[in-house]
Amino acid sequence: MTTSIRGLMGSKRSLFIGGAFGLLIAWTGNPAIAAEQSETSTEGAAGLQAVSWLATIPYGAVKVAYALGGSIVGGLTWAMSGGDTAAAKAVWIPSMTGDYIVQPQNLTGETPLHFVGGSSEKPQPELSTRR
Repeated sequence: MTTSIRGLMGSKRSLFIGGAFGLLIAWTGNPAIAAEQSETSTEGAAGLQAVSWLATIPYGAVKVAYALGGSIVGGLTWAMSGGDTAAAKAVWIPSMTGDYIVQPQNLTGETPLHFVGGSSEKPQPELSTRR
């Protein structure tokens, strides 16, 4: 019985640490973003910045939890594959990269918001269609 209680306490501690880390990320936004939006009004830019901070709180917490889960699964992948780093990176890179903060440009549609990061493969150069 005590083993299950200790396991439950450990998961609560991990959830608390993940939530605290998500809030830390949310509160460390870039204040220069509102200044860069010269085409919008000052009130609109400030409002957009405030909404992006508020949206970052739940989004950042979920993203951090996803990244922590990916790090654990990637570690297990590495261990189960006999130390194959490429297999582990196939899990680590998509889960740990991506956007952790919602920026005003994401809300206006200027830049996309990437929850899952890029793949571990190097991008292939596009072939030209010249003849």
